[in-house]
Amino acid sequence: MKPKAPAKTAAEFPFNDHSRSIMTQISSPEPTQAISVWLTSADRSRLFEKSQDVLFFQAGEGDGPAITLDPEQVRQTIEGFGFSLTGGSAMLISRLPTATKQNLLNELFLADADGIGVSFLRLSIGASDLSERSYSYDDLPAGQTDFELAHFDLDAGDREVVPLLREILALNPEIKIIATPWSAPRWMKTNQAAVGGKLRPECYSVYAQYFVKYLLAMRERGIAIHAITPQNEPQNFKNDPSMVMDAAEQAEFVKTYLGPALAEAGLAEVEIFCWDHNCDVKQYPLAVFADAGARKYLRGSAWHLYGGDISVLSEMHAAYPDMKLYFTEQWVGSDGEFGGDLMWHIRHVLIGACRNWSNAVLEWNLAADPFCCPHTPGGEARCVGALTIDGDRVERNVAYYIIGHAAKTVRPGSVTIHSSDDALPNVAFSTPEGNLVLIVLNDGDAAVGFDIRYRALTARVEIPAKSVATYLWPAN
Repeated sequence: MKPKAPAKTAAEFPFNDHSRSIMTQISSPEPTQAISVWLTSADRSRLFEKSQDVLFFQAGEGDGPAITLDPEQVRQTIEGFGFSLTGGSAMLISRLPTATKQNLLNELFLADADGIGVSFLRLSIGASDLSERSYSYDDLPAGQTDFELAHFDLDAGDREVVPLLREILALNPEIKIIATPWSAPRWMKTNQAAVGGKLRPECYSVYAQYFVKYLLAMRERGIAIHAITPQNEPQNFKNDPSMVMDAAEQAEFVKTYLGPALAEAGLAEVEIFCWDHNCDVKQYPLAVFADAGARKYLRGSAWHLYGGDISVLSEMHAAYPDMKLYFTEQWVGSDGEFGGDLMWHIRHVLIGACRNWSNAVLEWNLAADPFCCPHTPGGEARCVGALTIDGDRVERNVAYYIIGHAAKTVRPGSVTIHSSDDALPNVAFSTPEGNLVLIVLNDGDAAVGFDIRYRALTARVEIPAKSVATYLWPAN
C-alpha cells in the first residue's frame, strides 16, 4: 500500500547560528538574482537537465500562487543522500572497463561538472538479499560454533565491496557509511538457517563482538563506518537472508551487549540506529527508545516506506527530538514505470522524508544487471538498480535522478528551512556554500506557474507537467 502525501504542518523552527548567518547573507539581496534550474520529467524528455533559460528574482511580492521560503526558520541538518552499495552493485561496477568505471565513479561521487555528488552509502554486514549467495563472516559446518570468532573473515563474500569502497573514498573521503546485517551467522540463530529465526540468547554477547570485529576490520582497510543498525527489517522473516528481532530483544541487545561492546573497543563514536523498517510500526522504535538503558547508546531510528505514512517521522521527532532520523531504503520494482516511480518517490521519499525531519535519504540498490541480478536464491528478484549495468554499458534509471536532484546541490551540512507547501509539494534548504535550494514536484497533468518568494524578492517560474525541478541561487 502506498502511503498518502505527507501531512502539512505549520511547526515553528528553531533559530540557530546557521540561520543567523544566512539572514546576514541575504539582508541586502540583489534585485535581479539569477536562478539555476535542473529538470526531470516523467516522459524522460528531460533527465536532470540543466535549463538554459535564465530566471531572475525581482523586487516585490507578486500576486500569484507562491512557495515562500524563510531561511530564518531552520530544521534538521542534512548528512547526505545516496544508495546501498550492495555486493551485487560492487561486483557489476568493478567489472566495468577501467576507464568506464572511473568515469562512472566520478559521476556518482563528485558534485562538480556532470557529477551528482552521492554523499551517503549503505552497506550490508555480511550478505544482503542482493548478494549472489547468503553468507556471514563466520560460517561453519552444521553443529559447530565459534564463540571466540576465530574464523571471522571479512572476505567471506562480496569481495568487490571493500576495494571499490576504497576507490570511492579516494575520490570523496567525506562520504558517510551506514552498515546493517540481514542476519547473524547461522550457528548463532534459533533455526540454524539463513532465513528467519532469532538470535539465540546465549549468542547476544558474541554477536556484539561480531559487530566489533567487522568495524575494526573495515578500519584496518581504511573504511570508517559512521553508523550501524542492529538488524535490517527485524520483522521480515521471509527474506534471504533475514532474522527476526522484536523490540524488547533489540533494546536488550543494544543496552547490555552492543553499546557496551562498542564503547569497550574504542568504537563509541559509531552511531547506533534502531528499527530500520517500515513507517507503519512506530510502536517498535518507541518501545526501544522507552528503555533508558538502550536509549543512552542510540543516536536515532532508521526507516523504510513499504508500509505506513512518511509523516510518522515527524511523530518520532516530536516524541524524541534529540534522536536523529535516517531514511535508509526504498526500492524501485521492475513492474513499475519511470514516470510513476519518479512522481511517487519524489513526493513521499525525497520531499516527504526531508519535510519530516530526516537527516539522510537513501534509495535502495545502486546497480543491477538487466535481469535484476544478482540476488540470493530466495532474495527479491525484481529490484531495479539506480544503474543497469550490461557488460560495459551503463543505463541510468529513475532512482539515479531522484537522488541526483538533491545530492548535487544539497551538500552535507545543509539545513532544511521553512517553505510553504500549499502551492506544490516542495522542500527547501540553505547550504554551507551560501546557496538556497528548492526542490518542487508537479505531478499534475498541466504545467503550473508559481512564484518563489523570499525576503522582498519574487521569481515567477513555471514547472512542466509531471516533472521535478531543483532551483538554486546564491543567498547573497
